[in-house]
Amino acid sequence: MVNTARGEVIDENALARLIEAGDVSAAGLDVFEQEPAVSPRLVRLARQGKVVLLPHMGSATFESRLDMGEKVIINIKTFMDGHRPPDRILPSML
Repeated sequence: MVNTARGEVIDENALARLIEAGDVSAAGLDVFEQEPAVSPRLVRLARQGKVVLLPHMGSATFESRLDMGEKVIINIKTFMDGHRPPDRILPSML
């Protein structure tokens, strides 16, 4: 099991249970349910070599960070021009 999307995509307790039972052999996680906290159960499984835990670095490339910056500029300019930004978080408030 690999999750680099969003922490809430995976039920970490269920995943740990499945790994402990041997129904899932291993997992790699770059995101966590309660970020920045990491479940102690997952940490224990990582020490056993059954889980690989990374510090939310899936987007840490030059290209993706450049794209993120450009997206911010587009959203700010769109808002300042009196329009709805394409990536607004709270659409009902803008």
